Amino acid sequence: MNYVIVGNSVAAVGAIRAIRERDQQGNITVISREKHNIYGRPLISYLLGGLINEKRMAYLPNDFYSQNRINLLLESEVVAVDTTAKKVKLAGGDAILYDKLLLATGGDPFIPPIEGMPDKDRIFTFTTWEDAAKLKGIAPDINRAVVIGGGLIGLKAAEGLNLLDKPVTVIELADRVLSSAFDRPAGKIVARKMRANGIDVITEDTVVRIEGDGAEISGVTLKSGDFISCDTVVVAIGVRPAATFLKGSDIEVNRGIVVDATMQTSNRDVYAAGDVAEADDFFSGQKNPMPIWPDAYIQGDIAGAAMAGEKKEYVGGLAMNSIEFFKVSTISMGVTNPRDPAEYEIHTYQDIQNYQYRKIVMQNDRLVGAVLVGNVDRAGIFSGLIREKVDMTPFRESLLTPDFGFLHLSREIRNSLFAPQGKVADNGRTEQAAGH
Repeated sequence: MNYVIVGNSVAAVGAIRAIRERDQQGNITVISREKHNIYGRPLISYLLGGLINEKRMAYLPNDFYSQNRINLLLESEVVAVDTTAKKVKLAGGDAILYDKLLLATGGDPFIPPIEGMPDKDRIFTFTTWEDAAKLKGIAPDINRAVVIGGGLIGLKAAEGLNLLDKPVTVIELADRVLSSAFDRPAGKIVARKMRANGIDVITEDTVVRIEGDGAEISGVTLKSGDFISCDTVVVAIGVRPAATFLKGSDIEVNRGIVVDATMQTSNRDVYAAGDVAEADDFFSGQKNPMPIWPDAYIQGDIAGAAMAGEKKEYVGGLAMNSIEFFKVSTISMGVTNPRDPAEYEIHTYQDIQNYQYRKIVMQNDRLVGAVLVGNVDRAGIFSGLIREKVDMTPFRESLLTPDFGFLHLSREIRNSLFAPQGKVADNGRTEQAAGH
Protein backbone atom coordinates (compact mmCIF):
# COMPACT_ATOMS: atom_id res chain seq x y z
CA MET A 1 0.00 0.00 0.00
CA ASN A 2 1.32 3.44 -0.96
CA TYR A 3 0.20 6.19 1.41
CA VAL A 4 0.93 9.78 0.36
CA ILE A 5 0.47 12.70 2.77
CA VAL A 6 0.63 16.26 1.46
CA GLY A 7 1.57 18.56 4.32
CA ASN A 8 3.84 18.06 7.31
CA SER A 9 2.12 19.49 10.37
CA VAL A 10 0.24 18.00 13.31
CA ALA A 11 -2.52 16.45 11.16
CA ALA A 12 0.14 14.51 9.28
CA VAL A 13 1.60 13.25 12.58
CA GLY A 14 -1.80 12.01 13.70
CA ALA A 15 -2.21 10.18 10.40
CA ILE A 16 1.29 8.67 10.41
CA ARG A 17 0.84 7.25 13.89
CA ALA A 18 -2.61 5.90 13.04
CA ILE A 19 -1.35 4.23 9.87
CA ARG A 20 1.67 2.65 11.54
CA GLU A 21 -0.50 1.26 14.35
CA ARG A 22 -2.40 -0.68 11.71
CA ASP A 23 0.05 -1.16 8.86
CA GLN A 24 3.77 -1.69 9.51
CA GLN A 25 4.63 -2.55 5.90
CA GLY A 26 2.99 0.11 3.76
CA ASN A 27 5.04 2.90 2.16
CA ILE A 28 4.41 6.39 3.53
CA THR A 29 5.54 9.48 1.62
CA VAL A 30 5.19 12.94 3.18
CA ILE A 31 5.45 15.95 0.89
CA SER A 32 6.03 19.44 2.32
CA ARG A 33 6.67 22.76 0.63
CA GLU A 34 8.58 23.92 3.73
CA LYS A 35 12.24 23.15 4.34
CA HIS A 36 11.92 22.20 8.03
CA ASN A 37 10.80 19.02 9.73
CA ILE A 38 7.55 19.41 11.65
CA TYR A 39 7.77 22.18 14.24
CA GLY A 40 5.58 23.92 16.79
CA ARG A 41 3.92 26.67 14.76
CA PRO A 42 2.72 28.57 17.86
CA LEU A 43 6.40 29.02 18.78
CA ILE A 44 7.38 31.19 15.82
CA SER A 45 6.78 34.44 17.75
CA TYR A 46 9.22 33.27 20.45
CA LEU A 47 11.74 32.33 17.77
CA LEU A 48 11.40 35.82 16.30
CA GLY A 49 11.69 37.42 19.74
CA GLY A 50 14.74 35.36 20.71
CA LEU A 51 13.11 33.54 23.64
CA ILE A 52 13.90 30.17 22.04
CA ASN A 53 16.47 28.93 19.52
CA GLU A 54 15.92 26.81 16.42
CA LYS A 55 16.55 23.56 18.30
CA ARG A 56 13.55 24.29 20.54
CA MET A 57 11.25 24.51 17.50
CA ALA A 58 11.16 20.75 16.95
CA TYR A 59 7.76 19.19 17.63
CA LEU A 60 9.04 15.60 17.51
CA PRO A 61 12.38 13.77 17.97
CA ASN A 62 14.69 13.90 14.95
CA ASP A 63 14.31 10.17 14.38
CA PHE A 64 10.49 10.27 14.07
CA TYR A 65 10.62 9.94 10.29
CA SER A 66 13.22 7.17 10.24
CA GLN A 67 11.50 5.26 13.06
CA ASN A 68 8.26 5.31 11.09
CA ARG A 69 10.04 4.67 7.78
CA ILE A 70 8.80 7.87 6.14
CA ASN A 71 9.96 9.02 2.73
CA LEU A 72 10.12 12.77 3.47
CA LEU A 73 10.18 15.24 0.57
CA LEU A 74 10.88 18.76 1.83
CA GLU A 75 10.72 21.90 -0.32
CA SER A 76 8.40 20.08 -2.70
CA GLU A 77 5.08 21.62 -3.69
CA VAL A 78 2.09 19.68 -4.99
CA VAL A 79 0.43 21.61 -7.83
CA ALA A 80 -2.27 19.14 -8.91
CA VAL A 81 -3.98 15.87 -8.02
CA ASP A 82 -5.00 13.39 -10.73
CA THR A 83 -7.53 11.08 -9.07
CA THR A 84 -7.99 8.98 -12.23
CA ALA A 85 -4.31 8.09 -12.49
CA LYS A 86 -4.02 8.27 -8.67
CA LYS A 87 -0.99 10.52 -8.60
CA VAL A 88 0.05 13.92 -7.27
CA LYS A 89 2.02 16.27 -9.50
CA LEU A 90 4.91 18.31 -8.12
CA ALA A 91 6.02 21.80 -9.18
CA GLY A 92 9.24 20.40 -10.64
CA GLY A 93 7.35 18.11 -13.01
CA ASP A 94 7.64 14.84 -11.07
CA ALA A 95 4.61 12.76 -10.10
CA ILE A 96 4.07 10.40 -7.16
CA LEU A 97 1.58 7.54 -7.26
CA TYR A 98 -0.70 6.78 -4.34
CA ASP A 99 -3.21 4.19 -3.21
CA LYS A 100 -4.48 6.38 -0.37
CA LEU A 101 -3.92 10.14 -0.24
CA LEU A 102 -4.22 12.57 2.68
CA LEU A 103 -4.37 16.32 2.02
CA ALA A 104 -3.15 18.18 5.11
CA THR A 105 -1.89 21.35 3.46
CA GLY A 106 -3.06 23.76 6.18
CA GLY A 107 -3.88 27.37 5.38
CA ASP A 108 -2.46 30.19 3.28
CA PRO A 109 -2.34 33.78 4.55
CA PHE A 110 -5.08 36.03 3.20
CA ILE A 111 -3.60 39.14 1.56
CA PRO A 112 -6.16 41.90 0.97
CA PRO A 113 -5.78 44.27 -2.00
CA ILE A 114 -4.31 47.33 -0.28
CA GLU A 115 -3.31 50.30 -2.42
CA GLY A 116 0.48 50.63 -2.72
CA MET A 117 1.22 47.10 -1.55
CA PRO A 118 2.44 45.55 -4.85
CA ASP A 119 5.24 48.11 -5.22
CA LYS A 120 6.67 47.83 -1.71
CA ASP A 121 9.32 45.67 -0.08
CA ARG A 122 9.32 44.67 3.60
CA ILE A 123 5.74 43.43 3.63
CA PHE A 124 5.47 40.12 5.47
CA THR A 125 3.04 37.45 6.59
CA PHE A 126 3.45 35.49 9.83
CA THR A 127 2.34 31.86 9.73
CA THR A 128 5.54 29.85 9.20
CA TRP A 129 9.07 29.41 10.52
CA GLU A 130 10.36 31.00 7.31
CA ASP A 131 8.18 34.09 7.91
CA ALA A 132 9.71 34.49 11.38
CA ALA A 133 13.21 33.95 10.00
CA LYS A 134 12.75 36.64 7.35
CA LEU A 135 11.55 39.16 9.91
CA LYS A 136 14.37 38.28 12.27
CA GLY A 137 16.87 38.69 9.45
CA ILE A 138 15.93 42.32 8.86
CA ALA A 139 15.19 43.11 12.52
CA PRO A 140 18.32 45.29 13.00
CA ASP A 141 16.99 47.60 10.28
CA ILE A 142 13.41 47.86 11.57
CA ASN A 143 12.64 51.23 13.15
CA ARG A 144 8.87 50.82 13.46
CA ALA A 145 6.43 48.11 12.34
CA VAL A 146 2.70 48.08 11.68
CA VAL A 147 0.74 44.85 12.05
CA ILE A 148 -2.50 44.78 10.07
CA GLY A 149 -4.91 42.55 11.96
CA GLY A 150 -5.53 42.03 15.66
CA GLY A 151 -6.31 38.33 15.61
CA LEU A 152 -4.19 35.51 17.02
CA ILE A 153 -1.57 35.70 14.25
CA GLY A 154 -1.26 39.47 14.33
CA LEU A 155 -0.86 39.68 18.09
CA LYS A 156 1.82 36.99 18.15
CA ALA A 157 3.72 38.84 15.41
CA ALA A 158 3.47 42.03 17.44
CA GLU A 159 4.67 40.24 20.56
CA GLY A 160 7.69 38.81 18.72
CA LEU A 161 8.70 42.22 17.40
CA ASN A 162 8.14 43.78 20.83
CA LEU A 163 10.49 41.22 22.36
CA LEU A 164 13.13 42.65 20.01
CA ASP A 165 12.41 46.13 21.39
CA LYS A 166 10.85 47.26 18.11
CA PRO A 167 8.03 49.82 18.29
CA VAL A 168 4.84 48.17 16.98
CA THR A 169 1.34 49.37 16.17
CA VAL A 170 -1.50 46.86 15.75
CA ILE A 171 -4.44 48.01 13.62
CA GLU A 172 -7.71 46.08 13.91
CA LEU A 173 -10.96 46.75 12.03
CA ALA A 174 -13.21 45.37 14.77
CA ASP A 175 -13.95 47.11 18.07
CA ARG A 176 -11.44 44.90 19.91
CA VAL A 177 -8.52 42.57 19.33
CA LEU A 178 -9.24 38.83 19.10
CA SER A 179 -12.77 39.66 17.95
CA SER A 180 -13.48 36.32 16.24
CA ALA A 181 -12.37 34.14 19.17
CA PHE A 182 -12.99 36.21 22.32
CA ASP A 183 -15.63 38.56 23.63
CA ARG A 184 -15.25 42.28 24.33
CA PRO A 185 -14.03 42.12 27.96
CA ALA A 186 -11.41 39.48 27.13
CA GLY A 187 -10.22 41.46 24.12
CA LYS A 188 -9.93 44.62 26.22
CA ILE A 189 -7.87 42.81 28.87
CA VAL A 190 -5.45 41.51 26.24
CA ALA A 191 -5.18 44.97 24.62
CA ARG A 192 -4.51 46.49 28.05
CA LYS A 193 -1.67 44.02 28.62
CA MET A 194 -0.22 44.80 25.20
CA ARG A 195 -0.30 48.54 25.81
CA ALA A 196 1.31 48.00 29.21
CA ASN A 197 4.19 46.35 27.35
CA GLY A 198 4.59 49.18 24.85
CA ILE A 199 2.50 47.99 21.89
CA ASP A 200 0.11 50.55 20.39
CA VAL A 201 -3.34 49.17 19.60
CA ILE A 202 -5.77 50.92 17.24
CA THR A 203 -9.26 49.45 16.82
CA GLU A 204 -12.21 50.25 14.54
CA ASP A 205 -9.86 51.34 11.76
CA THR A 206 -7.93 49.75 8.92
CA VAL A 207 -5.10 50.40 6.45
CA VAL A 208 -6.23 51.70 3.04
CA ARG A 209 -2.84 52.64 1.56
CA ILE A 210 0.83 51.83 2.10
CA GLU A 211 2.91 54.95 1.54
CA GLY A 212 6.51 55.43 0.43
CA ASP A 213 8.89 56.22 -2.40
CA GLY A 214 9.63 53.34 -4.76
CA ALA A 215 10.02 50.08 -2.88
CA GLU A 216 10.58 51.73 0.51
CA ILE A 217 7.78 52.12 3.04
CA SER A 218 7.34 55.39 4.91
CA GLY A 219 4.06 54.56 6.65
CA VAL A 220 0.41 53.62 6.24
CA THR A 221 -2.72 55.69 5.81
CA LEU A 222 -5.81 54.54 7.69
CA LYS A 223 -9.46 54.72 6.68
CA SER A 224 -9.90 57.41 9.34
CA GLY A 225 -7.30 59.53 7.55
CA ASP A 226 -4.64 59.05 10.22
CA PHE A 227 -1.06 58.34 9.13
CA ILE A 228 1.17 55.89 11.02
CA SER A 229 4.88 56.10 10.34
CA CYS A 230 6.62 52.74 9.78
CA ASP A 231 9.15 50.97 7.57
CA THR A 232 7.83 47.39 7.91
CA VAL A 233 4.33 45.94 7.56
CA VAL A 234 3.07 42.54 8.71
CA VAL A 235 -0.22 41.44 7.14
CA ALA A 236 -2.14 39.19 9.52
CA ILE A 237 -5.75 39.37 8.39
CA GLY A 238 -6.23 35.61 8.60
CA VAL A 239 -5.74 32.39 6.66
CA ARG A 240 -7.69 30.45 4.04
CA PRO A 241 -7.61 26.68 3.46
CA ALA A 242 -4.72 25.91 1.07
CA ALA A 243 -6.68 24.05 -1.59
CA THR A 244 -6.16 26.02 -4.82
CA PHE A 245 -4.04 23.18 -6.24
CA LEU A 246 -7.22 21.08 -6.49
CA LYS A 247 -8.72 23.27 -9.20
CA GLY A 248 -9.86 21.03 -12.04
CA SER A 249 -9.97 17.88 -9.91
CA ASP A 250 -13.10 15.96 -8.88
CA ILE A 251 -12.45 16.66 -5.16
CA GLU A 252 -15.19 18.87 -3.72
CA VAL A 253 -13.94 22.16 -2.31
CA ASN A 254 -16.18 24.76 -0.68
CA ARG A 255 -14.31 27.07 1.70
CA GLY A 256 -12.13 24.05 2.50
CA ILE A 257 -11.96 20.46 1.27
CA VAL A 258 -15.33 18.91 2.16
CA VAL A 259 -15.04 15.69 4.19
CA ASP A 260 -17.36 13.19 5.88
CA ALA A 261 -17.10 11.78 9.41
CA THR A 262 -14.15 9.54 8.43
CA MET A 263 -12.37 12.54 6.84
CA GLN A 264 -12.96 11.07 3.36
CA THR A 265 -13.41 13.58 0.53
CA SER A 266 -15.73 13.24 -2.45
CA ASN A 267 -13.15 10.80 -3.85
CA ARG A 268 -13.07 7.53 -1.92
CA ASP A 269 -9.27 7.21 -1.85
CA VAL A 270 -8.57 10.82 -0.89
CA TYR A 271 -8.84 12.21 2.65
CA ALA A 272 -8.28 15.65 4.18
CA ALA A 273 -7.46 16.81 7.72
CA GLY A 274 -6.44 19.93 9.60
CA ASP A 275 -6.88 23.56 8.59
CA VAL A 276 -7.62 22.68 4.95
CA ALA A 277 -10.56 20.40 5.78
CA GLU A 278 -14.20 21.47 6.01
CA ALA A 279 -15.69 19.08 8.56
CA ASP A 280 -18.74 18.92 10.83
CA ASP A 281 -19.14 21.49 13.59
CA PHE A 282 -19.79 19.95 17.02
CA PHE A 283 -22.89 22.04 17.77
CA SER A 284 -24.56 22.70 14.42
CA GLY A 285 -23.39 19.76 12.35
CA GLN A 286 -22.70 22.23 9.55
CA LYS A 287 -19.39 21.92 7.75
CA ASN A 288 -16.74 24.51 8.59
CA PRO A 289 -12.95 24.78 8.43
CA MET A 290 -11.63 24.37 12.00
CA PRO A 291 -8.06 25.72 12.27
CA ILE A 292 -7.42 24.30 15.73
CA TRP A 293 -4.15 22.49 16.62
CA PRO A 294 -5.58 19.62 18.77
CA ASP A 295 -8.48 19.21 16.35
CA ALA A 296 -6.07 18.80 13.45
CA TYR A 297 -4.35 15.93 15.26
CA ILE A 298 -7.70 14.21 15.91
CA GLN A 299 -8.71 14.60 12.26
CA GLY A 300 -5.35 13.22 11.11
CA ASP A 301 -5.73 10.23 13.42
CA ILE A 302 -9.21 9.47 12.05
CA ALA A 303 -8.05 9.89 8.45
CA GLY A 304 -4.99 7.68 8.98
CA ALA A 305 -7.12 4.94 10.55
CA ALA A 306 -9.54 5.05 7.60
CA MET A 307 -6.70 4.96 5.06
CA ALA A 308 -5.37 1.83 6.78
CA GLY A 309 -8.78 0.15 6.78
CA GLU A 310 -10.36 0.98 10.16
CA LYS A 311 -13.42 3.17 10.45
CA LYS A 312 -13.42 5.84 13.16
CA GLU A 313 -15.77 8.81 13.14
CA TYR A 314 -15.24 12.48 13.85
CA VAL A 315 -17.75 13.81 16.39
CA GLY A 316 -17.40 17.40 15.19
CA GLY A 317 -15.02 20.25 15.77
CA LEU A 318 -15.25 22.42 18.87
CA ALA A 319 -13.98 25.94 18.23
CA MET A 320 -11.08 26.51 20.61
CA ASN A 321 -8.34 29.12 20.70
CA SER A 322 -5.48 29.13 23.18
CA ILE A 323 -2.74 31.70 23.27
CA GLU A 324 -0.47 33.48 25.76
CA PHE A 325 0.53 37.15 25.60
CA PHE A 326 3.24 38.43 27.93
CA LYS A 327 2.58 35.61 30.40
CA VAL A 328 -1.20 36.12 30.40
CA SER A 329 -2.83 32.89 29.22
CA THR A 330 -6.13 32.96 27.33
CA ILE A 331 -8.48 30.22 26.09
CA SER A 332 -11.85 30.42 24.40
CA MET A 333 -13.99 27.44 23.41
CA GLY A 334 -17.39 26.74 21.97
CA VAL A 335 -20.05 29.46 21.85
CA THR A 336 -18.48 32.61 23.27
CA ASN A 337 -20.37 35.38 21.43
CA PRO A 338 -23.98 34.17 21.09
CA ARG A 339 -25.93 35.96 18.35
CA ASP A 340 -29.04 35.95 20.56
CA PRO A 341 -27.83 36.18 24.19
CA ALA A 342 -31.44 35.85 25.43
CA GLU A 343 -31.35 32.19 24.44
CA TYR A 344 -28.37 31.50 26.71
CA GLU A 345 -27.46 31.71 30.37
CA ILE A 346 -24.25 33.74 30.72
CA HIS A 347 -22.14 34.20 33.85
CA THR A 348 -18.98 36.32 34.08
CA TYR A 349 -16.27 37.28 36.56
CA GLN A 350 -13.58 39.87 35.90
CA ASP A 351 -10.66 41.48 37.67
CA ILE A 352 -9.23 43.72 34.96
CA GLN A 353 -6.44 45.11 37.12
CA ASN A 354 -4.99 41.60 37.54
CA TYR A 355 -5.81 40.46 34.00
CA GLN A 356 -8.36 37.90 35.21
CA TYR A 357 -11.60 37.09 33.38
CA ARG A 358 -13.95 34.12 33.21
CA LYS A 359 -17.11 33.70 31.16
CA ILE A 360 -19.43 30.71 31.18
CA VAL A 361 -22.11 30.23 28.50
CA MET A 362 -24.86 27.68 29.13
CA GLN A 363 -27.94 26.55 27.21
CA ASN A 364 -30.58 24.14 28.52
CA ASP A 365 -28.42 23.49 31.61
CA ARG A 366 -25.50 22.37 29.41
CA LEU A 367 -22.17 24.14 29.14
CA VAL A 368 -21.73 25.31 25.53
CA GLY A 369 -18.91 27.84 25.77
CA ALA A 370 -16.24 29.38 27.99
CA VAL A 371 -13.67 32.18 27.97
CA LEU A 372 -10.77 32.02 30.41
CA VAL A 373 -8.16 34.75 30.82
CA GLY A 374 -5.39 34.54 33.40
CA ASN A 375 -6.21 31.21 35.05
CA VAL A 376 -6.67 28.50 32.37
CA ASP A 377 -5.49 25.41 34.23
CA ARG A 378 -8.95 23.79 34.16
CA ALA A 379 -9.63 24.46 30.49
CA GLY A 380 -9.52 20.77 29.58
CA ILE A 381 -12.29 20.05 32.08
CA PHE A 382 -14.50 22.71 30.51
CA SER A 383 -13.99 21.33 27.00
CA GLY A 384 -14.76 17.83 28.28
CA LEU A 385 -17.98 19.04 29.92
CA ILE A 386 -19.02 20.68 26.65
CA ARG A 387 -18.30 17.60 24.55
CA GLU A 388 -20.00 15.24 26.99
CA LYS A 389 -23.07 17.53 27.25
CA VAL A 390 -23.11 17.15 31.03
CA ASP A 391 -26.08 18.53 32.98
CA MET A 392 -24.46 21.42 34.87
CA THR A 393 -27.36 22.18 37.24
CA PRO A 394 -25.51 20.93 40.36
CA PHE A 395 -22.33 22.88 39.48
CA ARG A 396 -23.52 26.22 38.08
CA GLU A 397 -22.60 28.07 41.31
CA SER A 398 -19.05 26.69 41.20
CA LEU A 399 -18.20 27.25 37.53
CA LEU A 400 -16.84 30.77 37.97
CA THR A 401 -14.60 29.95 40.93
CA PRO A 402 -10.87 29.80 40.09
CA ASP A 403 -10.46 26.38 41.72
CA PHE A 404 -13.33 24.68 39.84
CA GLY A 405 -12.08 21.19 38.92
CA PHE A 406 -12.58 17.46 39.13
CA LEU A 407 -13.37 17.52 42.85
CA HIS A 408 -16.59 19.39 42.10
CA LEU A 409 -17.77 16.59 39.79
CA SER A 410 -19.25 13.19 40.54
CA ARG A 411 -17.19 10.05 39.91
CA GLU A 412 -19.46 9.12 37.01
CA ILE A 413 -18.89 12.46 35.28
CA ARG A 414 -15.15 12.35 35.95
CA ASN A 415 -14.94 8.94 34.28
CA SER A 416 -16.96 10.13 31.28
CA LEU A 417 -14.49 12.95 30.64
CA PHE A 418 -11.78 10.47 29.70
CA ALA A 419 -12.99 10.49 26.12
CA PRO A 420 -11.08 8.61 23.41
CA GLN A 421 -10.46 11.77 21.39
CA GLY A 422 -8.10 13.68 23.65
CA LYS A 423 -8.68 12.56 27.22
CA VAL A 424 -8.43 15.14 29.96
CA ALA A 425 -5.10 15.19 31.76
CA ASP A 426 -4.68 15.89 35.49
CA ASN A 427 -3.86 19.51 34.86
CA GLY A 428 -7.13 20.05 33.05
CA ARG A 429 -5.77 20.43 29.52
CA THR A 430 -6.25 17.88 26.78
CA GLU A 431 -3.25 15.74 25.91
CA GLN A 432 -3.23 16.99 22.31
CA ALA A 433 -3.53 20.58 23.49
CA ALA A 434 -0.39 20.10 25.57
CA GLY A 435 1.51 19.76 22.29
CA HIS A 436 0.34 23.23 21.36
